[in-house]
This record gives sequence, C-alpha cells and structure tokens, in this order.
Amino acid sequence: MHDTQLALAREKALSDFHSLTDTELLSILVSSSQLAERLLNHYHTLIELSLASLEELTTIPGIGEALALRLKATFQTAQRLSQLHIQMRPQIRRPSDIVPLVQPLLQQLPQEHLLVVLLDNTNHLIDIITVYVGSLDTTVVRNAELFRPAIQRNSAGIIIVHNHPSGNATPSPADTTFTEALIEAGKVLDIAVLDHLIIGRGEWVSMREQGLGFTPPKSTHR
Repeated sequence: MHDTQLALAREKALSDFHSLTDTELLSILVSSSQLAERLLNHYHTLIELSLASLEELTTIPGIGEALALRLKATFQTAQRLSQLHIQMRPQIRRPSDIVPLVQPLLQQLPQEHLLVVLLDNTNHLIDIITVYVGSLDTTVVRNAELFRPAIQRNSAGIIIVHNHPSGNATPSPADTTFTEALIEAGKVLDIAVLDHLIIGRGEWVSMREQGLGFTPPKSTHR
C-alpha cells in the first residue's frame, strides 16, 4: 500500500528540512509513517527513543535487528555531531563577537538586508538567516517571518542585524520603534531579543548599548 504521509514528508524535506515534525523525520528514517507513529506512541519523544536499547527497540512490531541498529547508529552520530558542533560554534558574549561574521558582507551591499542571528541557551551560534531583502519598511516585515527560523531551530535568543547602505550606522527612529516591537513579540514567544545591530561602512552600532529599545545606554563603536 502506498504510504501517502511518507511521500508528503519526503516532498516537504526537499524544500524545507527544518520544518519537518518529529514523526515526519522518523518516517523518512524508517521508510514508514505508520512505523514512525508506532515508535513515537510508544516512546513519546525522540529523546526517549534515542535512549532505548537495541533489545527494547526490537520488541516493537516492525523493528528488526537491522532497523534497530540503523536507529541507534543515527542517534549516536547525531549526538557526536552535536557535541562537535557546540565546540566549533562561537559563543556570542558581546556585540563585537558577531560583527566580524556579518560586517564584511553587509557593509558592501547596495540594498538593506535583515538578518536573524540564532543562539542557543548558552549563546552559542546556531545559524545566521537572511529574512528580508529590500528597502526596510518595517511595516511590511512581519514578526511571524522574522521569528520563524528561531522557532524552527529551537533558538533561545536572537540578535537582529541590518545594514544601512548609506554607510551611516546611526539608528533611525523607525529602527528604535521596530526594535521595541520585536522585543515585545519575543517575550510572547519566549525568545529573547538580545540586541539589534546596525552595520554601516566601517562602523556599527549596538542598539542595546545605545539604550535604543533596550537599557542602559553605553557607547557607539567605530
């Protein structure tokens, strides 16, 4: 019988792997949506499933020794990669830690780009995502679009970054209003908005350090 849910999960994975549910991910791994649902009904979460022994897994109908080995090997590989990734990812302790990663590109662009820097609960970098390109009319930048990557990647905090093609990094009143709105939206979603950086040509400004939307004010960096 054709597994429609598995086919849909595979099609979804081709366009947006990060949006897959746990069941969809597992169905691709075991090549069966019914078996994936059976596993999650039994173990409830992927974490609990990853802790199951080979002997436990083979008691689940449809899980033979070969598939149990594949599951355990997959979870062990993911654990090792996660540890390696944490060691390789920089920890963002202050605004100046993120600037070298974004300024070389942004300060040369003729259009405004809005980036979201995703951080885990220890402020280690998860990813940097471009969420908007064009004239940054904050009325058309929806919170849902801006926070979607953070929700999908289980990010605990974000830093907003955008460039001023004019080269002048001085924040505008609209930048401050935009920042305040994002902070409030982040509180609702339980995602901390840690800073909003504006990149100019050879200069940058931390709106948190300036006290614009954040407190307290400090200094501009050039």
